[in-house]
Amino acid sequence: MNLLISNDDGVFAQGIRTLANTLAAAGHSITVVCPDRERSATGHGLTIHQPIRAEIVESGFHPSIKAWACSGTPADCVKLALGALVEEPPNFVLSGINHGPNLGTDVLYSGTVSAAMEGVIEGIPAIALSLGSYVHQDFLPAAHVAQALLAHFSQTPLTVPLLLNVNVPAAKASHLRGIQITRQGIRRYHDLFEKRLDPRGKTYYWLAGEVLEDVEDPIGNQGWSEETAQALRPVSTDVQAVKENYISITPLQYNLTSLAGLPQLQTAIADPAKLFSSFVHNV
Repeated sequence: MNLLISNDDGVFAQGIRTLANTLAAAGHSITVVCPDRERSATGHGLTIHQPIRAEIVESGFHPSIKAWACSGTPADCVKLALGALVEEPPNFVLSGINHGPNLGTDVLYSGTVSAAMEGVIEGIPAIALSLGSYVHQDFLPAAHVAQALLAHFSQTPLTVPLLLNVNVPAAKASHLRGIQITRQGIRRYHDLFEKRLDPRGKTYYWLAGEVLEDVEDPIGNQGWSEETAQALRPVSTDVQAVKENYISITPLQYNLTSLAGLPQLQTAIADPAKLFSSFVHNV
């Protein structure tokens, strides 16, 4: 397969080098375009007020890999690669392997997930890969999960482009319990900001806090019909699956329209023309 790989941990991160080198050794054609430094938690930000630069990386990757370090965000990297650096669209866009999990609502902030989502926006299926630990250093199990997924989808292609958000517990392959197809859960944090004083006595804040893994099931606050809720309840959340030592694979999309919210809003604003007339009257 022809693959484009990016990340948000930067060109020197062990995760992306393990992923790219493993897939290159398996015979895939690899192009790497990733940030020249760590750009974690940048979400889907784009660089529009300054130039984006890309430089060829000549060491650290398998000899067959074409690698670039980009001055922009993870989303910039994939957008630049697809628009200017690769000669033809890849079969898949991969992002990671992130050093740390991307579970639940964290995907809204994740540069790893956003890089992969940029591929889906362009109609290319994508996989975001994360290792469920910030200290564990063995990225090979996650790289082999990617290899297995690509082999599977080469035989059974996806019918529509999806972003598969894959989280691999930080454990030896022999200790993993299996793979679960999951839905997005919720992650919350407490004591989110630390208040500090700089040497001149001025207050500043440092984003910190500890994650709360055991939080409410998102089914309860989405406004879904009972029929939809009943269908989803047997499906584990990504947070729960990883906690139980399963590899979690969650299909994500970029269309954030609330299907449950549409009829609710149509009922709440039954006469949009009347609301618009009220707006015009007050202008």
